[in-house]
Amino acid sequence: MTRLAHLSDLHFGRARPELLAPLATAIGEAKPDLVVVSGDLTQRARTREFTEARHFLDSLGARWMAVPGNHDIPLFRPVTRMTRPYRRYRECIALDLEPVVETQSMIVAGCNTSDPLVHQRGKVRAGSMRKICQVFEAAEDTKLRIVVAHHPFEQHGGADKTPMKRAGKGLDRLAECGADVILSGHLHMWHTGAFVTRPDRAGPIQVHAGTSLSSRLRGEVNDFGLLDVTANQLTVTRMAVPKDGATFEVREVVEYLRTGDGLRRAETGQTNA
Repeated sequence: MTRLAHLSDLHFGRARPELLAPLATAIGEAKPDLVVVSGDLTQRARTREFTEARHFLDSLGARWMAVPGNHDIPLFRPVTRMTRPYRRYRECIALDLEPVVETQSMIVAGCNTSDPLVHQRGKVRAGSMRKICQVFEAAEDTKLRIVVAHHPFEQHGGADKTPMKRAGKGLDRLAECGADVILSGHLHMWHTGAFVTRPDRAGPIQVHAGTSLSSRLRGEVNDFGLLDVTANQLTVTRMAVPKDGATFEVREVVEYLRTGDGLRRAETGQTNA
């Protein structure tokens, strides 16, 4: 089994300091093979915030990868935003904005959906789709193919943010090249399930993590996800902090069966063992 921990929207600069140790403890106890952060590591893309985020990630004792979010681009420095939008991200977090990590059971491909031309809305780049599909098409058929992006390719009910530009075409392209799971954040809301705009087509499932550390909860709670990958099954666990709580606890567990045409949500008590 391979285990992935999915964090999102850490927002250092507006993170809840009382949750730093509980989050690190929960991840340490989970012993993930890989920690993935789907963007918004910072609140205002300041060097201090990036440094705090990098220190936290390095302290987890696990391999990690990240992609930038819209908050990881300077907002109040328009010249830097246009000419060197990812300078501080690259200096403090990673040079590669779209990293790829491969394990025995899965291959995880980053997708940079942030757009320096707008503050909030993301966009799908054709070059990103080509790169991801090349990686997936070269991978062994048995490996679970996971995309990590900040902006969701589909917003479920209750979300009030501007949908990502070219999201539908991007989702079609990822489905064509075999993506199984798309991890995202941005909404500060937890959700996992099939893409409802594709009811008659096989394709990837979506997992939106909420905010793991930010104080901007929007009626939700702080959380992160655990994905357990086996040859025949994917288990998605939501780890969340209860209201007025201080530890991350199991809130929800959803199982998916790996079939010939993609992942299908398992019925109660059904497994593919």
